[in-house]
Amino acid sequence: MDTVSIGLIQASHDLDGGEDVAAHKRHGLEKQERLIREAASRGAKVIGLQELFAGPYFCAEQSSRWYGFAEEVPDGPTVSAMRELARELEVVLIVPVYEREGVASYYNTAAVIDADGAYLGKYRKHHIPHVGAGGGAHGFWEKFYFKPGNLGYPTFDTAYAKVGVYICYDRHFPEGARALGLAGAEIVFNPSATVAGTSEYLWKLEQPAHAVANGYYVAAINRVGVESPWRMGEFYGQSYLVDPRGAIVAEGSRDRDEAIVGVLDRRVIREAREAWQFYRDRRPETYGELSRL
Repeated sequence: MDTVSIGLIQASHDLDGGEDVAAHKRHGLEKQERLIREAASRGAKVIGLQELFAGPYFCAEQSSRWYGFAEEVPDGPTVSAMRELARELEVVLIVPVYEREGVASYYNTAAVIDADGAYLGKYRKHHIPHVGAGGGAHGFWEKFYFKPGNLGYPTFDTAYAKVGVYICYDRHFPEGARALGLAGAEIVFNPSATVAGTSEYLWKLEQPAHAVANGYYVAAINRVGVESPWRMGEFYGQSYLVDPRGAIVAEGSRDRDEAIVGVLDRRVIREAREAWQFYRDRRPETYGELSRL
């Protein structure tokens, strides 16, 4: 088939950050499952969730208690639950989680689950921010929690589309976005947690540019709301699906929990790549300096 319906899940996390870590995970999973079911009922076959979807954006503070949020991938409870849901609904799921590997290695990870519930693999976020937000005590303190990704830029052959993943801050870097295209991605999911006043002005510039430059769809996903007790800013939603021409084909609201559904059309991918032969006209022999500077 030339067309595949794509679901993007954006949601608030309205449990106060002071609550028990396990309570956060239960709350987040319940809310997201409802929205996944809604997206599937509307025909979505590949569904992506927001960054660290099952809880708050706890990187607003630096506290070792949040290490308790991490779990093994794929054998932890979150991915196991999502595998059962994917099998039931016959959908592909892109599941961002806080991953623990071994004794003390932690990553910002997204697991990719096929429509039969099979675990296909994972992507680990490469670019890890560590910056304040608005000059206050709260910010994006991710180096406290995550090591940089070490699995490269894989793509995943799912039942419905060839999928790549690029998590949040990664979107500011064009190199990995190109690597995903070279690896054959038809759609790249970018689960995010980003607030107004930082990079909102880039939200609808960078990812349509990645889509155009690489001839694929991008599913840009952001959470919504203001999370307590940090109140570091408004997560402004506006999750969207953009095509290889840079046209936004489906978009969410700024402030509501919702399942956004749009259509990926392989004919548009073919037409865009034939019109703009960026892969044909590449000059990789001239790019070596990029990795030396």
